[in-house]
Amino acid sequence: MRSTGSGMGCPDWPKCFGGYIPPTSVAELPADYKQKYINGNLAKNLRFAKTLDVFGYSDLAQRIRQDKSILVPEEFNAARTWTEYINRLIGAISGLFILAATIYSFSYWSLNKAIPLLSLFNLILIGFQAWLGSLVVSTNLTAWVITVHLLLALAILAIAIYTYHLAKVNGKYEIKSNAITRLVTVVVLILSILQITFGTEVREKIDSIASRLQEGYRGDWVTDAGTIFFQHRDAAIVVLIGNIMLYALVRKGFGRHSLQQQIMSFTFLMLILQIVTGILLTYVSLPPMAQAAHILLASLIFGAQFYLLLNLYTSVNRQEVRI
Repeated sequence: MRSTGSGMGCPDWPKCFGGYIPPTSVAELPADYKQKYINGNLAKNLRFAKTLDVFGYSDLAQRIRQDKSILVPEEFNAARTWTEYINRLIGAISGLFILAATIYSFSYWSLNKAIPLLSLFNLILIGFQAWLGSLVVSTNLTAWVITVHLLLALAILAIAIYTYHLAKVNGKYEIKSNAITRLVTVVVLILSILQITFGTEVREKIDSIASRLQEGYRGDWVTDAGTIFFQHRDAAIVVLIGNIMLYALVRKGFGRHSLQQQIMSFTFLMLILQIVTGILLTYVSLPPMAQAAHILLASLIFGAQFYLLLNLYTSVNRQEVRI
C-alpha cells in the first residue's frame, strides 16, 4: 500500500466503488462517483469530529472539519484500486482467523481465563481497526490517522503473540533470566516502538513532499525532508547498540540451541536487513520496495522482541539457564 501509493485506491468503505468486486476500467465506475464519495466521506468526517468533541478533543475535531484535502477527488487507477482491495481482503481474512482463534480459545477457560478474554478483546480491536481503516479513507489519508492505524496493528500483533504464549506455557511462569537482561529487553522494545513511531513522522513528511512535487523528483525527497529524516537514521544507531547489548546478554545467559537465542538471532538478522533497507532509502531515492520492506521488518523486529521478553519469564528446560 505504502510503496505503490494505493491508500485511496477505493474511495469508499467497506465496498470499493460501490461494489464488492472493484472495477477494472473507467467505464465500470458509478455516475458522478467523485462527488458522491466526497460527500459521503465528508459526512463521515463530520460525525467523527462530533465524537472527538464529546471526548474533549476539540482542536483535533476542528482540524478535521477544516481539512480541505478531502474535497480533492482521487483519480481512478485500476492497479491502485486492486492493490487497496487486496489489502482489505487480507485484513478480512486476518479477522476471520482471529474470530476462529477466539472461538477456540474458550476451550482454555478452565485453565486460564485470560486466554479467551484476551482473544475476545483482540477481536474487538480488529473491528475497531476496520472502522479506523474507513477513517483512513474518509480523511483522505490524514497522517495521524495512518499512524494510529499502524500502532493499533502492532497492538493486535502483540496481544495475539501474548495469547499464544499463555496457551503454550499452560499458565506456568518461571523467572529464568537476571534483572539486567529483562530490563535491557524492555528498554530495547520501547526503543523499537519509539523508532517506529518516529518513522511514521518521517513518512508523513515524505508524503507531504511527494504530494507537493506530484510524485516527481524522487531523488530530492530525502534532501527536502530535512533533519527529521536524518534524526530517524541516527536514532537507528541507538536501537542497534541496544540490540547488540541484548544479544550479548542472551548469548551469555542461555544455551546455543535455546528458544531465547533463536529468537534473538532472528531479531538480529531482521535488524541487519532493516539497516540495509534504511541505506537504500537514504541513498537510492526511496525505492518503493525498500519502503515496504522497511516497515515489514520493523514489525517483525517488534514481534520478535516482544516474544523474547515473554520467554524470559518461562521455561520448559531449566538446564537452558546459566545465570
